[in-house]
Amino acid sequence: MRRTLIALLMAAALPAFAQQPPKLEPIPEPPPPPPGMTDTDEPQVTIVKRGEDTVSEYRIRGKLYMVKVTPPHGVPYYLIDRNGDGRMVRDDAPALSVPMWVIKSW
Repeated sequence: MRRTLIALLMAAALPAFAQQPPKLEPIPEPPPPPPGMTDTDEPQVTIVKRGEDTVSEYRIRGKLYMVKVTPPHGVPYYLIDRNGDGRMVRDDAPALSVPMWVIKSW
């Protein structure tokens, strides 16, 4: 009885041992970027000391989109241009900022 049970269990487990791992090929290197494409969309950060506060201005393509004000004692706060119209709105904790990319501008 014991031998029969062991034989049945071995027969049930045999397909798992018989599987061979798939033959994997290395991933080819990505192609180089097209000519003229550069990473110019990284933010330019300017840090200025105004009085006792430290002000960090964030710009993309020369347009100011966020200001971070860090007082000497306290929590930093943010002024964010949400619509791109130049009006800054105070935001104490930008926990979630939905990406809003410019698709086309002229």
